[in-house]
Amino acid sequence: MIGVFDHPWLGGLFGDDAANMIWSDERQLAHMLAFEAAYARALGAAGVVDTKTANAAARLIREFEPDITGLRTGTATDGLVVPDLVRQLKADAGPLAAAIHSGSTSQDVLDTALALCLRDTTALLVKRLDKLAARLDRLTTTFGGQPLMGRTRMQAALPITVGDRIATWRGPLDGHRDRLEQIKPRVEMLQLGGPVGDRRTLGSGADEIVQSVATELGLAPPDRTWHTTRDGVAEYAGLLSLITASLGKMGQDMCLMAQQGLDELSFADGGGSSAMPHKQNPVLPELLVTLAHFNAAQLSGMHHAVVHEQERSGSAWALEWMILPQMAVAAARSISAGTTACENITSIGQPEG
Repeated sequence: MIGVFDHPWLGGLFGDDAANMIWSDERQLAHMLAFEAAYARALGAAGVVDTKTANAAARLIREFEPDITGLRTGTATDGLVVPDLVRQLKADAGPLAAAIHSGSTSQDVLDTALALCLRDTTALLVKRLDKLAARLDRLTTTFGGQPLMGRTRMQAALPITVGDRIATWRGPLDGHRDRLEQIKPRVEMLQLGGPVGDRRTLGSGADEIVQSVATELGLAPPDRTWHTTRDGVAEYAGLLSLITASLGKMGQDMCLMAQQGLDELSFADGGGSSAMPHKQNPVLPELLVTLAHFNAAQLSGMHHAVVHEQERSGSAWALEWMILPQMAVAAARSISAGTTACENITSIGQPEG
């Protein structure tokens, strides 16, 4: 494993079990099959195929156990996992094959799975932001009145309080929570447009099919497809970067405050050194800074991935797959690490004397 988020030991620092699960191959595959099952049922409801056939196909899909080796081999050939997944689904389906994937396309499956991953990510981030905000409020209650030297350009300026410093950490969290709520309609959307995104292969019942699938999956039914319109996805990536940036500011402040000689902040459980046992390294605050820089660097790639040529892009789309899951895990880990760092604080403020 070369990725730090699920690495055998680096994952202990960078990894996040809950976020990793949201973006895991198992969860994404489950979302793909959920789409195919909902789509089969919608074809039956719209009269495209016999209702009995459609429902039987949906049951087959829900119970299906794919050959992962075959999916890997197929992806190497097709550039996508869906063609081989559909081949496997139809291999033993017999007459039920008519209700499987007919009229849809690979991007419908993968982008709908993406929307479901983003929905789950948002729920996780909102919950964690609330927890972090509560922890910072508690720190303010406990230490907020303590004196602290205000610093501008890293030089002593004028006296402030600990509460003033914490307010700069706490302030952006409500805004990020609001942004996560506001962005839901722009990313938690079904993708269902057929081969070129115009829904013509769905026939006269296209609107009914779209509404049915969206309702079953708990996603919004968009007025048009977003095959090549990726601004919502890029906006979400930008929000992930903003969240980690705000936590990075907090982490940077903590690192500076914890410097020996300054001693404005103490942790109950700092990181140890292999050579200098007297040290208490601010590991989690440093991680917040690292994750902030990481997501800021990845954001450029997500903006490149907005450039989808014509009715589908292979290269821009694949770039998105490489970047967005890591940004989501980085944001989730940043919030949890920030919360733990706050929980470990034993004192904040200007040392006496």
